[in-house]
Amino acid sequence: MKASTLLSVFITLQTVSALPYEWSWLKNAQSVLSFSSNKPCLIKLGPIEYAVVSEEEKLQLKREKINFIDVTSHISVEEAIQKGSVLKQGEFDSVLQLAISSNDEEPVAAYNYPQKAKHEKNVVPFFKDIDVESMKSNLNNFTSFYTRYYKSKTGFESALWLQGKINEIIPANAVKKGITVTPVDHQEWDQFSLVVTIPGKGYTSTEKGPIVIIGSHQDSVNLLFPNAMPAPGADDNGSGTVTCLEVLRLLAEQYSTGEFAPENTLEFHFYSAEEGGCLGSIDVFTRYKIAGEEVFGMLQQDMTGYTAKVTSEGVENHLGLITDYTTSFLNNFVKLMIDTYCNIPYHESSCGYACSDHSSAISNGFPASFVIESEFKYISGYIHSIRDTVDKIDWDHVVEHVKLTIGFAYELSHAKVIKTKD
Repeated sequence: MKASTLLSVFITLQTVSALPYEWSWLKNAQSVLSFSSNKPCLIKLGPIEYAVVSEEEKLQLKREKINFIDVTSHISVEEAIQKGSVLKQGEFDSVLQLAISSNDEEPVAAYNYPQKAKHEKNVVPFFKDIDVESMKSNLNNFTSFYTRYYKSKTGFESALWLQGKINEIIPANAVKKGITVTPVDHQEWDQFSLVVTIPGKGYTSTEKGPIVIIGSHQDSVNLLFPNAMPAPGADDNGSGTVTCLEVLRLLAEQYSTGEFAPENTLEFHFYSAEEGGCLGSIDVFTRYKIAGEEVFGMLQQDMTGYTAKVTSEGVENHLGLITDYTTSFLNNFVKLMIDTYCNIPYHESSCGYACSDHSSAISNGFPASFVIESEFKYISGYIHSIRDTVDKIDWDHVVEHVKLTIGFAYELSHAKVIKTKD
């Protein structure tokens, strides 16, 4: 596509913002023109469906709302061809090379999750301390970066800001008691993931024991020109990031005083490069699998703040519980948490394969759930563009996600669960 054509598309699709911000992308024109790459990538379009594609084809798939996990760093294209997972290495700027192989995903372990909430007297008091103004401030700062695209300079800078904010909200005494903040270097791009570990009783940040994970992705993308266009990413996924930051702040404060003392290790993950094909999370969970870690529950928070379409359609306000490519037994526990701790109900919905980072947990055999802002048909239509801005966030709705996440984290980190199936 010629630059003049790209410019026409830009003008057509993204003319709603202030002129100086809108046209600052021209400073990055060289990035736009050099975006093309013939480097082959191996992606998973389903549990047994692979494709060899170029970076440009990855971008086009995202534009067409086709999700995938990029496993190039873990399975080479050559290895996949030898195994018969893909037919051949072909021309990467032409038709995708697809094939079906045997299912090489790990079977997801099953656990006997609690059938009722046991810690309401400890969880509910947190709710009065939820600080909406702090979340607003965090989101304003997070969206002030030109883009949080994982390959960009500002994507790296936003990760540094996030690391600093996490260190700021964790009390010094909580650090002395064992909380750690670990950046995960992915080597092939600069934006790093972050893992915050709150050790369970008798465990450490290196000897973790059973692990409960709260996940969100920190990156954003503008699908028109990822390397050049602004991508504030307020809802996707600034909202999920500040949701998890607030839960971390509340629990870390009580951990520092001894009021919160989990039996099981609790972690908060802030993944890099979800928009590139769950790159950060697949790296993290693959490492966990290789290390023999036991993750018995993961909850993903991705897009927690948009309700305008639900309102305009006359639908009751609700949380969207994703039921496809998630773990049904853990979903039942999530339903219990929503019924117990939230003021709005859940609606079941689906989003397809690899629609967020929970897919990386599932792919490595770890049970995972995903709760989004609404049924998938009502989610924000502004994501992946310059129009995904803070003014569209419903903060009362974000608070409901915070309540759910506190309940999930507290109850499951104190639960005595038994694995019933490997």
